[in-house]
Amino acid sequence: MTRPIYLDYNGTTPHAPEVIEAIRPFLEQEFGNPSSSHWYGIRPRQAVEAARRQVAGLLGCHADEVLFTSGGTESNNQALKSFGGARYGQGNHIITTAVEHPAILEVCRALQRYGFEVTILPVDGSGLLDPQSVAAALTPKTIMISVMHANNEVGTIQPVAEIADLIRGRGILLHTDAAQSVGKIATRVDELGVDLLTVAGHKLYAPKGIGALYIRRGSGREVFCHGAGQEMGLRAGTENVLEIVGLGRACELATERLAETGAHLQAMRDRLEQGLLASLPDIRINGHRQKRLPNTCSVSFRGLEANRILEEIGLEVAASAGAACHADHVQISHVLEAMQIPPDWAKGTLRFTTGRMTTTDDIDHALQAIISAVRRLRPS
Repeated sequence: MTRPIYLDYNGTTPHAPEVIEAIRPFLEQEFGNPSSSHWYGIRPRQAVEAARRQVAGLLGCHADEVLFTSGGTESNNQALKSFGGARYGQGNHIITTAVEHPAILEVCRALQRYGFEVTILPVDGSGLLDPQSVAAALTPKTIMISVMHANNEVGTIQPVAEIADLIRGRGILLHTDAAQSVGKIATRVDELGVDLLTVAGHKLYAPKGIGALYIRRGSGREVFCHGAGQEMGLRAGTENVLEIVGLGRACELATERLAETGAHLQAMRDRLEQGLLASLPDIRINGHRQKRLPNTCSVSFRGLEANRILEEIGLEVAASAGAACHADHVQISHVLEAMQIPPDWAKGTLRFTTGRMTTTDDIDHALQAIISAVRRLRPS
């Protein structure tokens, strides 16, 4: 059976062939523990440090500012719990937004149980945060701000650099969850002005289960996992050499191909959007029309249910829903709710996201399947 066309690259990405080749020696021959002092530890140890430099090259930082983690969720947890927790004596106030990934919002809710105060800022109808709302929310107790670089559902890119300018010199840490933006748009830490930045490997053609946290020099060195002292003493446990190597190679590829990749992603995304808008009435594109990831198309089909559309196209197109329709209610995503998308639109929202492997034939076949499905589901 022919596989459906894959348009869920914000959910996860395939492994880049170059990443698979980079990993292969560490599957087949180089099995040593990088902490070992003997011959078998040399090549794995060198590979881990080479990967650290590759990640640093993409982010524009020093290699010793890159900490390997198990993925974006762990990086977010470490940023908020370790670095926020270490500053609890200085203050207890954290600022974030209503459109963050659960790996931020749920951590903030957990921290509230331990005495932290959390301000969750609203966004406008395009999902964009007003930097002045951050300025207005600051208090003498504010110790950290966490604002995602780009939203995973609608692709809106937040004004992280503007927020950094607002708080510069105030001793407040700025963290950004860049899981969705790394490899698609520029994520240079000095341009963004951040102290902490989250990377998720499986969003940029590396394996699942690997990520990184950028920690600016001078931000502190907070131990997240105690043990034998791996990862500069901050995260104990034998290094995941296979996946670290994969992440490093993926970041190297992203550095080399960033402009080319971004142009391709946008061309495929725009082809999809234009085809839908030209063929179907009562649809809307969500997210900021300019400040948006080049690959992300969040589209609402008025009066339809997202699950029903996915059922109709499931054998032909793989995408994700912005709302889950149950027997007695419709559960709309917190992002669409924060953007105040009317329920009649929000419940019919799908997210299509393009990737490096997406072709014009893929888009044209997907368009045919989506348009046919919507026409079948809508009464004449």
